[in-house]
Amino acid sequence: MSRIASWLEERTGYRGVLHVALDEPLPGGASFAYVFGSILVFLLLLQFTTGIFLAMSYSASATDAWASVAYIQDQVTFGWFVRGLHSHGASAMVIIAGLHLLQTALYGAYKKPRELNWIIGVLMLGLLLAFALTGYLLPWDQTGYWATKVATGIAGSSPVIGPALQQVVQGGNEYGNLTLTRFFSLHVLILPATLVLLVTVHVALFRKHGHTPQWWLKDEELARRQRPFWPDQMFRDMVAMAVVFAVLVIINLYTRGVQLDAPADPASAFDARPEWYFRPLFQALKYFSGTMEKVVALGTPVVVGGILLALPFVDRRDSRSPGRRWKELTAVALLAVAAGGLVVISFMEDRGDDRYQKGVKASEEQARRARTLALEQGVPPAGGTSVYSTERFARARAVWRDDCAGCHEGRARKGPEIASGYNSRDWVRAFLQNPGDKRFFGVTGINEMKPVKQTGVDLDALVELVYAQTGAKDVDAVLVERGKALFDGAGDCSNCHSIDGKEEGGTGPNLGGRGSAAVLTEFIARPDHPRWFGEKSEMPTFYNKYNGMERREVAEWIISLREKRPVAARGGRQPAR
Repeated sequence: MSRIASWLEERTGYRGVLHVALDEPLPGGASFAYVFGSILVFLLLLQFTTGIFLAMSYSASATDAWASVAYIQDQVTFGWFVRGLHSHGASAMVIIAGLHLLQTALYGAYKKPRELNWIIGVLMLGLLLAFALTGYLLPWDQTGYWATKVATGIAGSSPVIGPALQQVVQGGNEYGNLTLTRFFSLHVLILPATLVLLVTVHVALFRKHGHTPQWWLKDEELARRQRPFWPDQMFRDMVAMAVVFAVLVIINLYTRGVQLDAPADPASAFDARPEWYFRPLFQALKYFSGTMEKVVALGTPVVVGGILLALPFVDRRDSRSPGRRWKELTAVALLAVAAGGLVVISFMEDRGDDRYQKGVKASEEQARRARTLALEQGVPPAGGTSVYSTERFARARAVWRDDCAGCHEGRARKGPEIASGYNSRDWVRAFLQNPGDKRFFGVTGINEMKPVKQTGVDLDALVELVYAQTGAKDVDAVLVERGKALFDGAGDCSNCHSIDGKEEGGTGPNLGGRGSAAVLTEFIARPDHPRWFGEKSEMPTFYNKYNGMERREVAEWIISLREKRPVAARGGRQPAR
């Protein structure tokens, strides 16, 4: 090993590099107060590493972005873990950078000759927030899409350059593929290169001027306590980095990574929230409206950044004692407290907002549905929201929404209610006992049928006979035979109805195969056929509007409602979706 080390030293001079890196003298000795810079370097390397792994499976296009992130989240081995580390690591960087800024301010490390290093540090904090903003859009999900659209809209309201700036960032007048590719380029190329450059300069300036020792130690005490960076401070840095990484891993395991919302849908109305580190501005804007809202939105970052950048030039005293710099430190402390307070208020308000919480639950359900479809069926080439087209009965639901729901759902129905439990035994029983109820034909002009007189086992038999026509497999054959006898005899049903599936022209519809896929498909095509309601039919025909396959899918979807439990409330019930 000694010969190898000598060989490397002769060719690289690495011992001199190690000496410069590790033997830096620390007046006053090592301290955990100095660990924040090293933690930030560690987190930056973690972000670069996890980002590279994510980029291996990510596709930066509006059609493929969400699908690729869903693939990372649900199919790539430990993909959810890497993505979670990347997301939580971004939050950790903002927190540690904030603590580093406060520690630097407390120690007076912005004073001459370290003014430039303080300015670079403030600029790097702004870059971290820019990283968060550009990365938020990359999954192309509902939250990222709408939150980023609001942010770019605020930028677009800037005087003079606002509209042009917004168009440059968006790649046009509207969000689209160019928007995503530009944000991706910023996130993985421009911002990292800029940050690495600033970090290099920041570290070089730090090594030039050295660390800022504790203000309460005199020169003699500083010299007596002086220690080299290695091993004292290095050990503390390693412990701090290990603790931060362990916390990140625990949080990541507890949260099972980070949430991926449903695909971005520009046609929807999504109530998005920004990440927590943008919550202070988000909450502050609630207290203003109109022109003042724009002023606050644009002015707050400028004011905060200006205060921080001006700090070295306002505080020109030689003393680094906090007691003699209380005005400047109070300003920094107030900024920190105000930001933290607005974050807390924002989350508390959301927690108490029933409407928002209902929307969150709906959003989570939509995300679960989309990711399940992506995992089981894949995402079509059209990408994003087209994943819903792979869902069973997707076309049937669209047909139902366009042409059926208006007459068969809600309080303003024009036809019988078709909802969860439709054509089940309970539904048939309720119909036979009161066919004129508004749930059935009471809202139509076809309400001549009288309630059946049978009760007990005889009623059960008639119910089973009608239920059996749906093609259900769980019928009681004995009850069906008894029902047929009642239908043709004492039940008086055959006076108005037939059950052979062929006869036409009766007073009431032919019940043969009623509720089966084949008959429902034919009925949707021509409900005015003499086999059913003839000229009395109030339902439009769909023979020409939809082909046989589409009508069949609607019929099968209606049949699927039979197994779903009906909503308890009456009147305005909605079918399960």
